Amino acid sequence: MPHPQSPVGSDADGTDHQPYDQSIVVPNKLILAADSFERKELSWFATTQIPTDLAIQVQDVIFNVHKYPLVSKCGYIRQLELQPSISKFRHDLKLEKFPGGPDTFEMILQFCYGLPADLNPNNIAALRCASEYLEMTEEFEDGNLITKAEAFLTFVVLASWKDTITVLKSCETLSPWAENLQIVRRCCDSIAYKASRENSSTGEIVSEDSWWLDDVATLRIDHFMRITTAIRAKGTKAEIIGKCIMHYAGKWLPDMDEGLEGLRGYGFGKSELQFSVLRRKEEESAGQNKEQRTIIESLVSMLPSQNGAVSCKFLLQMLKTAMVYSASPALITDLEKRIGLMLEDANANDLLIPNYKDEDQGLMLNSPEQRTMHNIDVVQRILDYFLMHEQHQQQKRGKTTVSKLLDNYLAEIARDPNLSITKFQALAESLPENARSCDDGLYRAIDIYLKTHPSLSEHDRRRLCKIMNCEKLSFDACMHAAQNDRLPLRIVVQVLFSEQAKMRMAMQGKESSIIADNSEQEEPRPSTNTEIKNLKSELENVKTKMAELQNDYSDLQQEYEKITSKHKNASPWILNWRKIKNSLHVVAESDDNGDGQQRQNKPGFRLSFRRGRSVS
Repeated sequence: MPHPQSPVGSDADGTDHQPYDQSIVVPNKLILAADSFERKELSWFATTQIPTDLAIQVQDVIFNVHKYPLVSKCGYIRQLELQPSISKFRHDLKLEKFPGGPDTFEMILQFCYGLPADLNPNNIAALRCASEYLEMTEEFEDGNLITKAEAFLTFVVLASWKDTITVLKSCETLSPWAENLQIVRRCCDSIAYKASRENSSTGEIVSEDSWWLDDVATLRIDHFMRITTAIRAKGTKAEIIGKCIMHYAGKWLPDMDEGLEGLRGYGFGKSELQFSVLRRKEEESAGQNKEQRTIIESLVSMLPSQNGAVSCKFLLQMLKTAMVYSASPALITDLEKRIGLMLEDANANDLLIPNYKDEDQGLMLNSPEQRTMHNIDVVQRILDYFLMHEQHQQQKRGKTTVSKLLDNYLAEIARDPNLSITKFQALAESLPENARSCDDGLYRAIDIYLKTHPSLSEHDRRRLCKIMNCEKLSFDACMHAAQNDRLPLRIVVQVLFSEQAKMRMAMQGKESSIIADNSEQEEPRPSTNTEIKNLKSELENVKTKMAELQNDYSDLQQEYEKITSKHKNASPWILNWRKIKNSLHVVAESDDNGDGQQRQNKPGFRLSFRRGRSVS
């Protein structure tokens, strides 16, 4: 690497200054001339009776020293044509970009003057780089500083985990010297070897006492990447690599722990919604934002491809943080695809991604849809990636879990008054119809949306309610819907008839199964007093259940009549209710005629009807 040249001039007598001969002998009394040093403001002096004849500037500090101790050990200074100090310039030689700065050069001077040199992990990297800068090789003196520094690095530092971490951290300010001298590479390889050996000794399962994670997490991102790459190259499992990345992100990306868990601040004031959206910290400088963005991009690039190496929650946190610091669109897309593959492991809170506004660009968000609290488009894309993956793998096991997750997410975002019905409906209809075994969660989300948006037209309310299948509602959900004034009347009637049809089919199916069981008995069994008593008891139970069913039906009819009394054109529906009532009476009378006497006492022959009136 080329070194900066010092100013070359002529001596006071006008003669040109000649280069020093390589065989020059430096007296020992000059080498050991200085037994102490003192610093006055920005000048540094060797305390000796022999006057100094060389001024060297390192950054803003000027060192007044003797040329002979330096010439005897530093090839770089020996090759220069030095001149006496010129007061006009205040220095004879200026060392540009000297590794380690003035503090390191002071230790170099102590070594050159023959004073004891304190080599330790905190200064060894800087001394090794500075000795290379000054060319302090064996050519000029046996046991020169390069040899001593290399021996200390090899036999002392690299043998110790703690010392290696210390040296690697000190290399962060020594670029590019530390890279060119392979100090960074050797430290990273040593750390990776020790970490991988620790993991192999603890077994395949990542233990909680992975002490090395904390130390590695203190390093700069480029050094961390090199260590992680080296650990992975040694065959370390993806779970360990993932745990290391998550640990590092938790230390260097503080926004992940400060409130990106999902926003719950829905509160209504007198006339407007009161909520707050997390945005980039205004006090952060552009340099800090760039550093955070670099860390995010580097960590995402190192994520193992195996599912389960990192949690879905962590990926969603990384996605939110990447959006805060305006990461590249390609990185956002990569994270969305990864989350889509693991969507069934997420929860609704993790999917609540704030709709960050780029106020730095002065964008005015006037439309209500642009002022939504959550970013619905991101979740829509994640869901699309999930469905594409499921279709490619020809799997259906994850759709049921994701349907519950989506219903819970819809219930959360339904509280946003700026959420359009089009986006809500599109997201709710993203899953195929057979993905939901029960539509109670979807009904709950629709009810919350109707409550938050009371000004919806009748057409929009009907359009929204068509998303759910009334036949997939539970009895409790049907009872709640029957009393829900926010639902359109047509949907209420549809829910009631659907519930009545299910009740009738359940009763008919039960009777058919009992008759079929009795017909399978080819040989009559001898009746005993105990069996007769059991049959009579079972018959009484059936009659009791039928009486309860009739009472429930009467209550349901009263509720229906209250609703239909508000509307004039409800008479055709009353005729249909009477038909259903007559059919129920026919079933009840058939049970009273003694048909149940032939039924056997089976544990499964029980009818239960809940009387809940609301959906919890």
